[in-house]
Amino acid sequence: MLIPHDTRIALDTVVDLMNTAPEGGRGDALGDVAALYAFVGSHEISGVGELGERDLRAVRDVRDRFADVFAAPDARTAAELINRLVAAAGTTPQLTDHDGYDWHVHYFAPGASVADHLAADCGMALAFIVVAGEQDRLRRCEAPDCGRAFVDLSRNRSRRYCDSRTCGNRLHVAAYRARRKEAAAG
Repeated sequence: MLIPHDTRIALDTVVDLMNTAPEGGRGDALGDVAALYAFVGSHEISGVGELGERDLRAVRDVRDRFADVFAAPDARTAAELINRLVAAAGTTPQLTDHDGYDWHVHYFAPGASVADHLAADCGMALAFIVVAGEQDRLRRCEAPDCGRAFVDLSRNRSRRYCDSRTCGNRLHVAAYRARRKEAAAG
């Protein structure tokens, strides 16, 4: 699946944002405004000014709406959720070439809030996945104690874990040990 660079960055941002949610005993990684600033900085989200509690609540709401898209049972439902999300953000597509990046499209309006910025750009990245007929690539980790979000960009759509080095290896090692224990007992 060929995905343009800016769409890939937006998909990575969606996943990282969703994975800040409290789940499985993990606290909310967007617990305060300082954490929101850190998220914005680490993802190099441009055009973000002063952030406050209102921005934090709005970004958490966008995060929840992205989670609904990942959980959508079919493309039609995902499309409806994405359409509402992107429309509410007031999209204004613009070509831009800032900060050393070649021409790419920003979907958020100039001066948009960080929540609208995320909803517009990341929502459009999700829209491209649905348009390509690839909605089933929006997944949650199958490790029983994980559930983190990821986009399966493998050729054969076979990825099952958010990270093969942590969740995948951990489950494979546990299965191996169980087989060895069973063989030793038998």
